[in-house]
Amino acid sequence: MSQAIEDFFAEKGPLAKVLPGYQPRPPQRAMAQAISAAIDDNRCFIAEAGTGTGKTLAYLSAALASGKKTLIATGTRNLQDQLFQSDLPLLRKTWPRGFSAALLKGRANYLCLYRLESALQLDFQDNKTLAKLTALDLWAKRTATGDIADYQRLPETSPLWQQVTSTRDNCAGQDCPLYDDCFLYRARRQAQSSDLVVINHHLLCADWSIRETGFGELLPEAEVIIIDEAHQLAETAGNFLGLSISTRALADLAKDCIAWYGAEAADVPELNSAASHLDKAVRDLRLAFAEHEGKAEWQVIEQQPPLSAALTDLADCLRDLTGVLDSCKVKSQNLEGGYKRAENLQDKLTALLNANDSKTDIRWYETHPKHVTLSLSPLDIAGPFQKFMKRFQATWIFTSATLSVAGKFQHFSRELGLFEPDSQSWDSPFDYSQQALFYHPKGLPDPAVPDFTERVIEFVVPVLEASGGRAFFLFTSFRALNIAHTLLAERVDYPLLVQGARPKAQLIKEFKRLGNAVLLGTASFWEGVDVRGDALSCVIIDKLPFAAPGDPVLKARLEAMRQQGRSPFIDYQVPNAVIALRQGIGRLLRDATDRGVLMVCDPRLLKKSYGHFFLNSVPAMRRTRELKDVNAFFIDDHS
Repeated sequence: MSQAIEDFFAEKGPLAKVLPGYQPRPPQRAMAQAISAAIDDNRCFIAEAGTGTGKTLAYLSAALASGKKTLIATGTRNLQDQLFQSDLPLLRKTWPRGFSAALLKGRANYLCLYRLESALQLDFQDNKTLAKLTALDLWAKRTATGDIADYQRLPETSPLWQQVTSTRDNCAGQDCPLYDDCFLYRARRQAQSSDLVVINHHLLCADWSIRETGFGELLPEAEVIIIDEAHQLAETAGNFLGLSISTRALADLAKDCIAWYGAEAADVPELNSAASHLDKAVRDLRLAFAEHEGKAEWQVIEQQPPLSAALTDLADCLRDLTGVLDSCKVKSQNLEGGYKRAENLQDKLTALLNANDSKTDIRWYETHPKHVTLSLSPLDIAGPFQKFMKRFQATWIFTSATLSVAGKFQHFSRELGLFEPDSQSWDSPFDYSQQALFYHPKGLPDPAVPDFTERVIEFVVPVLEASGGRAFFLFTSFRALNIAHTLLAERVDYPLLVQGARPKAQLIKEFKRLGNAVLLGTASFWEGVDVRGDALSCVIIDKLPFAAPGDPVLKARLEAMRQQGRSPFIDYQVPNAVIALRQGIGRLLRDATDRGVLMVCDPRLLKKSYGHFFLNSVPAMRRTRELKDVNAFFIDDHS
């Protein structure tokens, strides 16, 4: 047992001195001790901790007590910032020994001084864009980190960021004339020398994919790796293994080449011509995909002559531009870097075009509002992830509030190839039996009926009236969300906040401010959202969150499992839906004094044999099928 941890969480310990009203949480201390023991024994360990346990301080204290270099990988950049800007400063005030820490994000999160300088010199920038770039240049001279999240005058979604941040393809690395001042490499150098480094899943997986290709390493070597929000890791990892090429990257290359032609290669007219042809081929491909929105299998491309022809033309134009750049790359550093980018993109596109779907991989595409991505993804990451873990030679700790299904960890372990790992779960310290009510009304329609959402609204409106708004209404599709929004606008007087109308952070801020709003959201609002107090007193879920059956990667994965003799529904679809549901339910109580009603509108909970997996994974709260109990709960809430 670590005495440092025992003292840290004691009733009159260091934490108690800086946190008013501090009360020790036995599950938090137990979790910290269990992780500490796993680190000491170099054991892979799965630690599930219910909402309110305080798992962040638990694993951070265990890491610091070990004295070993530690990587913390969070599920999102927001959680990454919160951990670095809130939790670690608290530990610095209270931990008995000093420590160094670094925050490290992917390169797209840092201002690139060289690309900013190049953008300022382009002749075709309009006055408005030039003014924004000039303001960015002033900020670049003041900022210590270059982290674009710290710059408030330009939204994260602004296309201007693409001009002033780098990608792996267009970064000159140590050949860059501004390398010594580079914010990205400064952050990486700091990470190398720090005791504790905070990253996110995307950066961890990017490092993984680079190690797989043998091109180098992004992250410092660590003795301990702690994965927070670990339930998200398998999906993120699957997106990084394999190949992906975006028309955005191709368009950026073409535009850069046109700019270089004007600035430093005017005697090579072939460069301007080849780049212009590639730019047109990219636009033609996007137009060809206009009638094929969403995600789909590669076979759709092969079955549509216009798509196949546009893709062939794109490949030809990219090959021509690569050849021109090869012949003139000695002229400048920009052209040499452009050649490397073009060669890399050509290798990816050639590999995609020549690949065949197999039992281990699938090719697919996805259309976005302004670009198209073409991808090849692995169907199973367990084997590759095991190799990655062995290559790091560290103690791996996986933690989240939702890793088990009906109390068992087999699904999570199998996805990552963790064979018989040690695991432990700590329930939430919240008293769900007193603080929450689970309402599952009688007479709900079957989710397959065409007017399901319309009929569900009839059950939802009385609950919203009882709660006085103050609700999250969570959906499994945008279509259902939009139908519900239209119907609720006619039926309730509470403010309706709709996903997509404003940035997520603004919606949450407004929800808290109003105090009686109903927020309608899909997947991104099922997790990672923290609203404490009376503003959120009801969570309504329209359907059990099974993944969309039309997703090409999911379809291929399920078919591969079927061929292995497994049940894809019970072994994969149900466990993933259970974890997603648990995340949605986790929005309800965020504090020891919170109270609320959970309403699930899917009758399959009781009518299908697999319903028990969901019911056995829900916190132990009172259950009812009667509206009068909901009314009574909220009357008590206000008394």
